[in-house]
Amino acid sequence: MTTPQHGPGTAPPPGCPAHAGPEGAGARTPLYGPDFAADPAATYAHLRTYGSVAPVDIAPGVRAWLVTGYESALEVLRSPERFSKDPRRWRDLADGTVPADSPVVPMMMYRPNALFTDGDEHARLRGAITDSLSRVDPNALRGYVEQSADTLIDRFGPTGRADLLGEYGAILPLLVFNQMFGCPPETGDKLVEGMSGIFDADADSEKANAVLTEGVAELVALKRERPGADVTSWLMAHPARLTDEEMMHQLVVLMGAGTEPQQNLICNGLRLLLSDDRFAGDLAGGSMPVEDALDEVLWTDPPMANYAVHYPLHDLELDGIELRAGEPVLISLAAANTDPALAGDRRGGNRAHLAWSAGAHTCPAKSPHG
Repeated sequence: MTTPQHGPGTAPPPGCPAHAGPEGAGARTPLYGPDFAADPAATYAHLRTYGSVAPVDIAPGVRAWLVTGYESALEVLRSPERFSKDPRRWRDLADGTVPADSPVVPMMMYRPNALFTDGDEHARLRGAITDSLSRVDPNALRGYVEQSADTLIDRFGPTGRADLLGEYGAILPLLVFNQMFGCPPETGDKLVEGMSGIFDADADSEKANAVLTEGVAELVALKRERPGADVTSWLMAHPARLTDEEMMHQLVVLMGAGTEPQQNLICNGLRLLLSDDRFAGDLAGGSMPVEDALDEVLWTDPPMANYAVHYPLHDLELDGIELRAGEPVLISLAAANTDPALAGDRRGGNRAHLAWSAGAHTCPAKSPHG
């Protein structure tokens, strides 16, 4: 690996790999722990001193590169001929440098789903997903979301106060998911427990993965026996002829994208609507600019801050940094969206944010306006 290039006569910034010997040993910035959680924006600002690509640790002993620049992020996301999504290329996991029980492995390990495949296989699996999601009646879904939201609000409304995460934002996507996918409550509980554990860096990731696998296996077996008018059954009936294993893994990726990130989006949006004078004032006046609030949240506080993992297909250069084949390259959707190089007010009606990713792996369930 090479270090970031600096102008003549300038010293590298604090923590720069140039201070730390070959491959920047000991100089990687952690993207975990209380300091990062307390002020991620400060971490991104520090990482930008390297340029648009910086060395990080995403868990203890798990090294990666983080792309913080908007244009560089687009270059990675839109270059399948240079970057793969297949984690079987992850060199440090394959050679045992990263242990199988690392907390980030369940979020990054290979699964035969549309997120972790390339080329024709990706097109086949993604086609099954997009075709099945397109069969969801948007009017019926909107009605169910409104009904579910009203039910939750009615529960805490009389008290005059609520935990908007625990009593609303964390529950609403799960109710919608169970409805869309024909998932009975008892199976839904397992799916929620397993998926929540995978997203929680402090949880037992191997146990969470086992619970999740059990839950999706139950759902697949149920729908093979009793199909219905739901996304799970439509996936099964698709001409792609998904196997049970492929069914399970498409459901995992759909649930991963449809629960935890949606909870974050709902809660971040509500926080902005209720606390920011630009929106709270309109709210009190009877006008709820929800679309503007969501646009701003998707730009400044996207529901997935750092993900979209890619692996260079061969040794290559990105913005002056030499990347070796098989090194994880994460996109900081949060940092790229707030790249100082982006000019102008991005909030009102501008949906060029990267919250839904971009390129061949852009979110298949984003709204038509996204």
